[in-house]
Amino acid sequence: VQLQASGGGSVQAGGSLRVSCSASGINIQTYVMAWFRQGPGKEREFVAAITWGAGKWIYYSDSVKGRFTISRDNAQNRAYLQMNNLNAEDTAVYRCAASDGANTYNVKESGYYNYWGQGTLVTVSS
Repeated sequence: VQLQASGGGSVQAGGSLRVSCSASGINIQTYVMAWFRQGPGKEREFVAAITWGAGKWIYYSDSVKGRFTISRDNAQNRAYLQMNNLNAEDTAVYRCAASDGANTYNVKESGYYNYWGQGTLVTVSS
């Protein structure tokens, strides 16, 4: 199983970026897909998650709600994170994750996820 994150880069504050997660070895249609991030000197934190199938349920951290949008394309076996109105606090390595969990009680916990991508760096300059 591989989760390949891409699309990171450098952007000025107020700008936008979209990161992608391409999965192989699993059919993401039956997985909860999520994004976590770890900024310099910070612990890993939950960013967003989208549930199985059509993604009926979506979860965001308070820090990104209203600015970030998670989505999935099951046909392409990809998940996405659209990030708008970025600020310096969003600077981090963004990693995608996948879980075959049967419920969403712990969807914001890293231990919920079976598989992790290697991460893509997003740098926001002010």
